[in-house]
Amino acid sequence: MIKRNLLVMGLAVLLSACGFQLRGTGTTALQLKELDVSARNLYGDVVVQLTQTLKNSGVHVYTGAPYKLVLAREDETQRAASYAGAGRSAEYELTNVVKYEIHGIKDVLLLDDSVQSQKTFVHDGNNLIGSDQEAEQIRKEMRSDVVQKLMARLQQLTPEHLDELQAKADAAAKAQAEAEAAAQRVRDETPQQSPIEIPSR
Repeated sequence: MIKRNLLVMGLAVLLSACGFQLRGTGTTALQLKELDVSARNLYGDVVVQLTQTLKNSGVHVYTGAPYKLVLAREDETQRAASYAGAGRSAEYELTNVVKYEIHGIKDVLLLDDSVQSQKTFVHDGNNLIGSDQEAEQIRKEMRSDVVQKLMARLQQLTPEHLDELQAKADAAAKAQAEAEAAAQRVRDETPQQSPIEIPSR
C-alpha cells in the first residue's frame, strides 16, 4: 500500500515537472493586472463568467482601466450534421464564436481576434424534453470553453506588448493626421481658378 502511494506521488511529481496539468487545474495568472471589460450585453452569460474568472485570477476589473477588453460579438449557430428521418434521432452541430477586441488609450483599437467552441449532440425525436436539456447543458459547456480560451489568449498578453501596440497605433494616427494637414495646406495655398467664360455669339 505504501509502495503504491509512493509510486503515485512519484508519477505526479514527474508529470508536474514536465509541465503536465489536469484540465481545469492549470494556473490562470495574467500579467495584465487591470482591465476594463465591455460587451453589448453586460449581463450575458459569457461576459459575466469571464469577468468573474478575471477577478478570481487577481485582475482588477473596473471602468477606466488602461486597457479595455471588448466582447464585440457573440454568434451561436446550429446546423444538422446528420438526418435520420421523421420522429427519429438527428445529430446537430453547435458553434459558438466570440469576437473580441483590445482597446488602449483614447479607445484606440490595438488588436482583434475571435475564439470559438464547437460541439455536437443527438436530438431524439422521441424524447424532446431530454434532448432540449442536453442541448442547453452543451451550450453552458461551450460558454465555459469559450471563456477558458479567452483567458488563455489574455495570458499571452503583457503590458509591454500592449504598450508597443499602443505606440504603433499612436504613430500611425500621428502620421495620418500630419498627412491630412499637409494635404489641407496644399489645398489652401493652391489658387482657385476662375471659371472660364465662353463668349456668347
